[in-house]
Amino acid sequence: MAYMAKIGPSILSSNLACLGSECVRMMECGADYLHLDVMDGHFVPNLTFGHPMVECLRKSVGPDPFFDMHMMVSRPEQWVKPMSAAGANQYTFHLEATTNPGNLIKEIREAGMKVGLAIKPGTTVEELAPWANQIDMALVMTVEPGFGGQKFMDDMMPKVSWLRSQFPSLDIEVDGGVGPDTIHRCAEAGANMIVSGSAVIGNDDPRSVISLLRTVVSEAIQKRSLDR
Repeated sequence: MAYMAKIGPSILSSNLACLGSECVRMMECGADYLHLDVMDGHFVPNLTFGHPMVECLRKSVGPDPFFDMHMMVSRPEQWVKPMSAAGANQYTFHLEATTNPGNLIKEIREAGMKVGLAIKPGTTVEELAPWANQIDMALVMTVEPGFGGQKFMDDMMPKVSWLRSQFPSLDIEVDGGVGPDTIHRCAEAGANMIVSGSAVIGNDDPRSVISLLRTVVSEAIQKRSLDR
């Protein structure tokens, strides 16, 4: 099994006035990567930030943190090159936002980034399946994209389980309402990349929460390898 437990705090939950130092703090607390939510006010109703902010963050935190860009935008094709130039490492676009996923996957690779493919709660996992062997990561949204603080959708876990059974070495990410109360279900279903916002960043001891999340996922991965 090629996949490992990785915890990525969603930096949108942090104090946005101190974003650079908050990113550094998360990495110092043991985060494996940083999850950056880009929203355009079209694909989702909310609006966040774009590639100029990513460029500033990269200059502020240095080359090491892995930036996983969650592109909740209606025209993901137009931001591939700007995000690559700004220092993004992985470009995660929504299947629902493009008519030509294959071409977009190719463009992202050519721009030197890893490829993530996300699906909303209303999109079936079978729609993602044709592209699974061409991507680095599948993101199963466990809330409706666009706003933080929503309740975790337990009924998304069969999607994760199906993906894990069909594509055993694929990185599978979950995002939305994930924290100590819901991590066991995510881990048991087969998710290995865990996005957590307020549960990590809003906690007085983010290091302990990150450690807990990683331990639960690592134990589930180990158990799955023994059961095979």
